[in-house]
Amino acid sequence: MVKVNDIVRFLNDVGGGTVTRVDGGTVYVEDEDGFERPVPSREVVVVDQAQAKPSAYERPIEVKSKLVEPDVPAARPKSDAPVVETEEGNKLNIVLAFEPREIKHLNTTTFYSVLVNDSNYFLSVAYMSRADGDDVWHTRYTGLVEPNMQVDLDEFGYNDLNDLEHVALEYIAFKQDKGFKLKNPALVELRVDATKFYKLHSFHATEYFDDPVIQLDITRNDMPARPLRIDSSALERAMRQKRGADERPRSRQVQHHEHKKGDIVVQDLHIAELLDNINGLSSADMLNYQLDKFREVMRAHQNQPGQKIVFIHGKGEGVLRHAILDELKRKWPRCTAQDASFQEYGFGATQVTIHR
Repeated sequence: MVKVNDIVRFLNDVGGGTVTRVDGGTVYVEDEDGFERPVPSREVVVVDQAQAKPSAYERPIEVKSKLVEPDVPAARPKSDAPVVETEEGNKLNIVLAFEPREIKHLNTTTFYSVLVNDSNYFLSVAYMSRADGDDVWHTRYTGLVEPNMQVDLDEFGYNDLNDLEHVALEYIAFKQDKGFKLKNPALVELRVDATKFYKLHSFHATEYFDDPVIQLDITRNDMPARPLRIDSSALERAMRQKRGADERPRSRQVQHHEHKKGDIVVQDLHIAELLDNINGLSSADMLNYQLDKFREVMRAHQNQPGQKIVFIHGKGEGVLRHAILDELKRKWPRCTAQDASFQEYGFGATQVTIHR
């Protein structure tokens, strides 16, 4: 990430100079003769980084109902005073927000990426992004974020939104000069909907921001976010990974036997039993895959009157079970369903009987 006062060299031209300002994806470079030249940020390379100003881009969190006590100093140099801890702060609450520089000029403004560390812990942070379809990540910020602080990670404009379709934040939490409970390091990847940056109603005030922002949870009460949203191309890639060289599905298949009347077929519909890797699949994608497996089993045995099939779906919120019962009512109305024996299959299993 190029910053003001960095010394840079041009990638596609001779020369370089000192960065005087950054405006979205454009940096302004002053050469040795004092002339300022606008250059796309991708066409410069940093050869000497500017010395960091500890408090220039940091501000204490101002939460309406918790965190910083009124007598906590508004800002302080790093490590020159003990951290004022709160009881709530012993759990990690980390937020990434996108704050418009000028909300009243949304079509032309630039935006700040802001990290909120609502905890008693120091965070060693790496913030990265990539474009959709790109398998290479680019680091946008690395550094140490103090407890109960907001930090501006970078500034970007509309021309940079394609590079921000996927963002990831990796952190390690710790305390200095005192004992503390360990927190698991985390890497959270989020998909950013670029269209929201063009819509005023996408921005809202939050518990951390009086001015409107787009806010994304990284960690809530020690639990890292695990979003399950993907695009269609990512789903296609994920499903293709399940196929071998001969294009046959690599997921675990139904075990077909020579059935006699009275034999029971058992199919576990837990997604972990059907797929080896569910990275990138949304909850809707997984439900559809489970229902496809249910339909496959039903079609395989629909002409076997008297056949009993046990579908193990788990208790959960009952979404899969209700979907199965709905499918039976609509497509196999002559089949009957009942709870399977909990002694044999546990709670969360449905037995279907095939009828003529």
